[in-house]
Amino acid sequence: MTINILIVGAGAVGAFYASRLALVSSTQVSVICRSNYKAVKANGFAITSPKYGSYTFTPYHTFANPRQAIDSKIKWDYIVVSTKALPDVSDDSEILEGLVGEGTAIVLVQNGLGVEEPYLKRFPSAIILSAVTIVSAAQTEHGVIKHNRWTRISVGPYLPGSTSWVAIESNKRFVQLLQAGEIKDAEDYSHSKLQMVRWHKICINGAFNPSAVLSNGTTNNAMSMDPELYIHLKGVMDEVLETAPKVLGTPLPKEFATSEAILKSTQKNTSGSKPSMLLDWEQGKHMELEVILGNPIRIAREKGLEMPRLQTLYALLRKAQENRDRAKSQSHL
Repeated sequence: MTINILIVGAGAVGAFYASRLALVSSTQVSVICRSNYKAVKANGFAITSPKYGSYTFTPYHTFANPRQAIDSKIKWDYIVVSTKALPDVSDDSEILEGLVGEGTAIVLVQNGLGVEEPYLKRFPSAIILSAVTIVSAAQTEHGVIKHNRWTRISVGPYLPGSTSWVAIESNKRFVQLLQAGEIKDAEDYSHSKLQMVRWHKICINGAFNPSAVLSNGTTNNAMSMDPELYIHLKGVMDEVLETAPKVLGTPLPKEFATSEAILKSTQKNTSGSKPSMLLDWEQGKHMELEVILGNPIRIAREKGLEMPRLQTLYALLRKAQENRDRAKSQSHL
C-alpha cells in the first residue's frame, strides 16, 4: 500500500528528511515549496552529506502552494510541517485547511514549546505527532541542501490528557519509515517523554539563541569559552532544567545531558556555527521568540512558577524586534 507524505516547508530540514523518507519503496513524497519552487520543480533537490553521500531527490509532486496540493486530490497519510513556528506572525495551521483528511497524521518538526496547540485547536480529531530534531543542514542555494552531521529525531504522539492507540500506532509507523530511510537515530517516544525532550531542547535553545543575538553575533563555541557567558548560559539552562520537572510533574530522564555536559560538548565543537535565532536576526527575519522563550514562560506561570533569567532574555529581545519592525515600517512611509 502506498503511503503518501506531504512536506510543508521544504527548506533544509524538510527537504533532508523528505529525501530519506522517499527511499522507502512504499512512500510517495511530495513537497510544497515557496521561494525555491522553480529550482526544485526543474531539478529536484541536490543533497550532499558526509554520512549519505551526494544524491538527487526528486519529489513525487512539487507544489507551488497549498491550493495545488489540494487540487491533486491525494489523500495524505502524513503531512510533515517543518516551517519555523512564528505564532506572533501567522498561524501556520491555516495552511493545512483542505489537506487534512480522515486518518491524516500531522507531524510537527518544529522548535519550541506549545507548537501543537494551534493544530489541535483547528483539527481536533486529527492525529498530531510532535517531533524534536537535532539536524545540521542548510540550503546553500535554492534546491541545494548541505547536510553536515546530526540526524537525531524523536517523535511522539501529542495526547494531552488522553490516549489514542491509533495515534500511537501512527507514530510508530512514521518512525519506522524514518529508520527505513537510514535515519538510525529516529526514536519512538510517548507523549510525556517527547514533551520532556522539548523542554530539554529549550534549555539549549533558550540559552544559546538569544545570547548569541544579544552578544552581537557570538558563536556557541565562543560563548561557551567565555568565563562570564559560561556562567550566564549555565544559569539559564539550570533554570529550565529545574522548572521542567515541576511543570511536567515527573523528573527528567537521567540520560538527558546536564548543563555542564552540554557546555563541555559545545566547547569541543569548533565549527563556528551560529544558532538559528542569530541567523534570523542578521537576515532581518522574525525570530522564534514565542515558542522558544515566551511559551515556556507562560506555561510555567500557569503552574505558579517564574523563570527570571529566561524572562529577561525574552523581554529584551521582544522589544528589540518590536523596535526594528517599527523602524522598518517608518522607513517605508
